[in-house]
Order: sequence, then structure tokens, then C-alpha cells
Amino acid sequence: MKLALPKILLLGILLSITSCKDVGHENQSSEPEMSKTQESYSEDWSSLGGHNEAPDWFKEAKLGIYFHWGLYSVPAFDNEWYPRHMHFEDHPVYKYHLENYGHPSEFGYHDFAPLFKAEKFDSDKWAQLFVDAGAKFAGPVAEHHDGYAMWNSKITPWNTMTTGPKRDITGELEKSIKGKGLKFITAFHHAKNLQRATTIGQDISISHFPYFEGMPPTSADPDLQLMYGNIEHEKWYKEVWLGKLKEVIDNYSPDIVWFDYVLGDIPEAYRKEFAAYYLNAANQKDQEAVIVRKQHDLPLNMSVEDLEQSRKNTIGTKAWMTDATISDGSWCYTKDLGVKESKDILHMLIDIVSKNGVLLLNISPKADGTIPNNQVVGLLKMGDWLKKYGEAIYGTEAWYTFGEGPTKEPTGHFENHDLFHKIKYSSKDVRYTTKDYTIYAMVMGKTTPDQQIMLESFAKEKVLDVPAIETVTVLGSESKIEWELSENGLSITMPENTIDEMATVIKITISQ
Repeated sequence: MKLALPKILLLGILLSITSCKDVGHENQSSEPEMSKTQESYSEDWSSLGGHNEAPDWFKEAKLGIYFHWGLYSVPAFDNEWYPRHMHFEDHPVYKYHLENYGHPSEFGYHDFAPLFKAEKFDSDKWAQLFVDAGAKFAGPVAEHHDGYAMWNSKITPWNTMTTGPKRDITGELEKSIKGKGLKFITAFHHAKNLQRATTIGQDISISHFPYFEGMPPTSADPDLQLMYGNIEHEKWYKEVWLGKLKEVIDNYSPDIVWFDYVLGDIPEAYRKEFAAYYLNAANQKDQEAVIVRKQHDLPLNMSVEDLEQSRKNTIGTKAWMTDATISDGSWCYTKDLGVKESKDILHMLIDIVSKNGVLLLNISPKADGTIPNNQVVGLLKMGDWLKKYGEAIYGTEAWYTFGEGPTKEPTGHFENHDLFHKIKYSSKDVRYTTKDYTIYAMVMGKTTPDQQIMLESFAKEKVLDVPAIETVTVLGSESKIEWELSENGLSITMPENTIDEMATVIKITISQ
């Protein structure tokens, strides 16, 4: 039998408990109490492997945009490796630097910081462009190999708030990009920044900045050491490499953290510490976070594989990513930088998506914060196509085959990027995606009026379970499409008018 407490006594007990809790809080640290979900990952691979490395939002997004933009955008010469090449006397960058800025011992890379003004930068306009281009996530190269932070950093004085723009570039971008409903990515290349070669005669290829006496990268100035990575290794790993990651995670809550190469040279303990810190922070904010890596430096049960300037030639069993640049040269802006044709960028996206991949497309802004018009035009042309026919891209997955046609992708990673650059698709190449009870066949080029197309992937000898087709339509056309399914495949007569110059989408609805 339960005895009921008198109401006045019950009230007194509650007041006493509340008072005790308030007093206890005054004696506690001001640090927020960690939730159970925040503590769900420990710093070991087995625990981190419990992370869903590719949440649905990421697999369905298909297209993201990032950008190489920083101090290297000021000289706008050669490429984003200007800060390294300017120290080698036999390199064209050295000669350019000598003629335009002086000897690198007197005008070092850090001297570009005051010249990086970003005076025309408008994060809202950028974010709107990304939306119009069809991207579902976007964000900056937060730091390249050069030691310059594109955010308001307390770890290094070489950042956009203390120097140059005197603005929190990453903070402005996060607000604008998330404000447009996009996910936010921050890319990190800074694992290469550490001065691993610290004596003359040592292999200088292992460091981004070469170790030459009398040059700023060998300076004993503490501020310059923070830019050039000339710091005791263990201190740099913990306070600089890991510290910067934690700073960006705490202040900007990225949905994706992407890593460039050399990550494997960071001691495993620090890679584990980063992953646990990021994933626990994301949990606390109810974020489904994504970690992307380029080489075999993080397990694939907790990260996504990235292929630079290349892609798979088979269907990926897991979600994967390609990072490629819109330009036909440097990743950062350089004078007279050309861009790829819009149709080639679109075809690359279609091919990637047909194999369960995601495209991270790089653009190259100018130092003043403007995006060159030829890049804008290329993005908008692709975005216009995606607005019309994006149902064949977003939220889809690979069919039993990625496609058919004469054009084949090479194997390999970055080592074959030149071969990937040379690929040109035609209307003889078809790529497939599927969603619910729909199969999309994307013809990679212009079709002609009344053209007969045979989709051989529907041939009885190729597909294990021939789908029962209900309707066949061509997106963008109201014409009734004539079609016939036979043992040889699906024969389709195209509409009387050409639908699109870049790619045509055939929508095939099958029975439930």
C-alpha cells in the first residue's frame, strides 16, 4: 500500500531538490555537460566503425561544390602550389615571383596575406550560385597545404580575420550556404604543411615548403613557423593539425570534413582522436556527419573513398566520391584560366551517379572574391539541365548495370587523370539510374528527331529479370513515345524535336 505525501510536504521536497541542484551548478565548470550520444564514439577503429559513413542525405545529394581560394589566388600564376614552387630557382614560378615581387627571401609567401582582400566577396551570392548550379552541399577549402586558415582562427595569426579580408570567410559561407538549405563541407589539405624535411640535404619532397636556409620557411619567428609548419612534430600534430580541425568543428559544424592526401602521415592516434571528436560533436547536434578521405588512411567502414580527377569504371558497392575541377588547368584561379565544356562536366556527373558516386566539383574564385564569368556560365548551364531533368540524378541509385556504349573509363586513381580528361561521350553512350519503380536511361549527347535508339541493357540475355514496362517517356517532351521490348533490348523512337543538346533522359516506368 502506497502512502500519499501531503501536498505541502511534497512541495517542500521539490523546492529543496531544485535549490540543491542550483547550488551544485554554481560549483561546476562552465563546460557544457556531455550527453550520452556525444560520448558514443571512442578513439578506436572498432568504435568508429559503428558510424554510418554514408547517410542517405549524402548518397542522394550527388553534387557538391568547393573552391580553392586563398593567398595563392593573389599571384594567380601556374597553380595552387605556387607557395612551394616559388622557392625553386629552376621553376617558372620562381622566375615569375622574382620579376613581380622580388626574391622569395625578401618577399615571402606570407607577404601575400595583406594583398588577399576579398573585397568583392558576397557569400549570399555565392550560395545562390551553388543552388542554381544544382549543388546540394558546398563549402571552402578551409586550409590548403600553405598554412593559411580561411576562418577566424585563434591557433594561427595567418587567417582571414586577422589578415587580408579581415572577415570570417568560413563563418559567412556557413551561414549563407546552410541558409539556402544546403549541407556544409570544409576541406582540409593541411596534413602536407608540416616541415618534415628540417635539414639541408634531406628529401624536400616530403614537405610542402622546402627547407632552404635564408628563406621564410626556415625562420625561427614563431608566427612564421605557424604558417610554414616549421614546428616540433608532436606539437604540430596536436596543437596545429588537430587543433585547427577541432576549431572548425566547434565553430562551424561542417556536415562533411574532406581530407586531401598525406593524411596517412598523421599519427594514427591523432586521426582517431579527430574522428571521435567530430562524430561525437555531430551526434550532439543531431548531424549525420560524413568523413571523406583520398587514400588508404582511414577505414572505409567510417569514411567515404574519394578519387581525385578520376572515377570508377564499375558500380561502387558503397557510396564514393570524385573531386574534380571545373577548369582545364589549375585548381585555383590563374590568369586566363580555361574551363571544361558544360556538357563534359554534366556527362562526368551522370557517369559518376550511374555508379553510386558523388561529384565534388571545384571552382576557382579570384582574390577579390568574384567568380570568373566562364565558370559561372558553366555552372548555370549544368544547373539548368538539373532543374529540368534532375529526377534522374537526385535520390537515385545504380541499376544492375551502369550503362552501355563505346566509351570506356580507364582504371586507376589520380595517376590516370590525364586519360580521364580526354574522355568524350556521345549519343551512343547511355548511363542508367533507378528510383522506386523507375529506370532512367540518359543518352550522353544530342539525339535527332525520330531517331531509333536500342537500349541493349534490356536484352533478355543481359538482364536477369526483364522488367515489365508500363510506360516510356522522354523528359521534356509531351509526345507519345513508341517503344518495343524484344529479346534484343528496348527499342525507342525519339520525339520529333531534339530535346536537349547535352543529354536526353528516357524515363521507363515498370510494374510494381
